[in-house]
Order: sequence, then C-alpha cells, then structure tokens
Amino acid sequence: MEEKVIDPRIPDNDRQADGMRTARLTFKLNHTMPYTDEYNAVLKELFPDNLGEGSTVMAPLTLMLSREVKIGKRVMIMNNCLMMSAGGITIDDDVMIAANVQVITNNHDPYDRLLLHCKTVHICRGAWIGAGSSILPGVTVGEYAIVGAGSIVTKDVPPYAVVVGSPAKVVKYLDKEKFVQ
Repeated sequence: MEEKVIDPRIPDNDRQADGMRTARLTFKLNHTMPYTDEYNAVLKELFPDNLGEGSTVMAPLTLMLSREVKIGKRVMIMNNCLMMSAGGITIDDDVMIAANVQVITNNHDPYDRLLLHCKTVHICRGAWIGAGSSILPGVTVGEYAIVGAGSIVTKDVPPYAVVVGSPAKVVKYLDKEKFVQ
C-alpha cells in the first residue's frame, strides 16, 4: 500500500480550494431537508463526478476532501458518517454503510504532528459496514464482507468474511453461493 505524506505547511492551492469547497457544501447538505430536489442537487455538487446512480448519502456528514471520495452505484451511507479522505476513499457498487461509521485514511506523524501519513481505503462491492465501526488507513474491505457494529478495522478484510471486535478479527465466512447478484 502506497503512502502519501501531506505537509500542510507547504501550500497546495488545489487541496486548500477543495477543502474549503467541501466544508461549505457539507455544511449546506447538513442543513438541507433530505429527500428533496435541493438536497439531491447539493449532493451532486459535493460529488460532481464521483457519486454513482442510485446512491444516497444521509446528513449529517463530516467530510474533508470530496474530490478524494469515489462512491459507486446503489450505495447507502447513513447518518453521521465521518470521512477523513486525504488518502482517498473508494466505495464500490452496492455497499451499505450504517450510522456513525468512520472511514479514516490519514494519521499524524508521531514526531512531526503536522505531517499527515495517508493511505487509501477501499470498500469493495456489496460490503456492509456495521454501525459505529471505524475503517483505518490502508484497509481494503473485500467483496460482500461484513464488518460488525462497533468494530475497529486495522487490517484488510477478506471477501465474504465477517469481522468483529477491536481490532476486528474474522469470525466466519459467508457462503458466496447464497448471494443474490
């Protein structure tokens, strides 16, 4: 997994502009009536080319850099999701993310705390992330995997695995022949 280091002391006009744009649009989304044309318009403005058809993101949302988030088709992201997205977040088609989930792609350097060490998070097709879970930098959640509520995911989750706990551990595998696809 490739790591990207961001030093906010070095000017990056594009990142700064996206951060401000994201903050303003996230605020607007969080103060707009859901399930309205206005809400959908703000959501499309927030993720102009990165929101798949039939996907829903419920407010309130906390998001750092919207350009670093790619959301597939038919994705459901419930309320109070936190996306620390400097390292990049990819959410494939048919993913379900429950309430109060944190997707974190960056961490501070232990010695120079202004430096951010960033790694991409990838949530693969059909995965289900349970309420209150945290997905940490560099993690891939495999296809149709389930992350149990309240879990802290520090390592990759294999496809069709069910993980629970802190740190999350595999407790079983789902029978992929039973899935309706």
